[in-house]
Amino acid sequence: MISCLIADDQAMVREGFGALLAAQPGIAVAGLAADGAEAVRLARQTRPDVVLMDVRMPVLDGLQAARELLSDPSDHSDPGDHRDAPRVLMLTTFDLDEYVYEALRAGASGFLLKDAPAAELVHAVRVVAAGDALLAPSVTRRLIADFTKRPRARASGPVGPPHSPLTPREEEVLALIARGMSNAEISDTLVIAEQTTKTHVGRILMKLQLRDRAQAVVFAYESGLVTPGE
Repeated sequence: MISCLIADDQAMVREGFGALLAAQPGIAVAGLAADGAEAVRLARQTRPDVVLMDVRMPVLDGLQAARELLSDPSDHSDPGDHRDAPRVLMLTTFDLDEYVYEALRAGASGFLLKDAPAAELVHAVRVVAAGDALLAPSVTRRLIADFTKRPRARASGPVGPPHSPLTPREEEVLALIARGMSNAEISDTLVIAEQTTKTHVGRILMKLQLRDRAQAVVFAYESGLVTPGE
């Protein structure tokens, strides 16, 4: 059973999403929050698998709430509980909202437009709960396009350790991930089996201590492995 917490300051949105998800097999709604502070509190109480987090909320915005939830997985009310932090899926009204990129850097697993079809919302929750990033190749390409418009100054802190632990082949795979390629496209480009690509992706995430494909894209650019516009 996938437990899901919904945080949105619009009552109709959070209640509508809650009713939709509660009606799905294998999904339970752990709670509804009207602002970021309440989302953090409820998430630490209920330990949901997925948090649907609106970007813009009062008291504490979704970005800061995501940072608090993802910065220290062991920071819960029960000091004996060290379960992983929930997967955070950012909700936004605008494609590539300016805060979404920062949310991905903070560890969010992707983003979803509020006007997405109901089936897409349900699929997104299942994908993120399974440990994957909700970054389809087309979305990744738009994220990259957004990145190229940003100042070239480096971020205030690294996303992960240097990429030196990677083999040359793994660096190739990471560079292609950062260019928005799916596993199938990477396999075709490198002329390797798709299962081999999946293995490489898994090893990359493990070696770099990254949560998912979303952070891998961010890491590739911020580490200098890939340069915007190449």
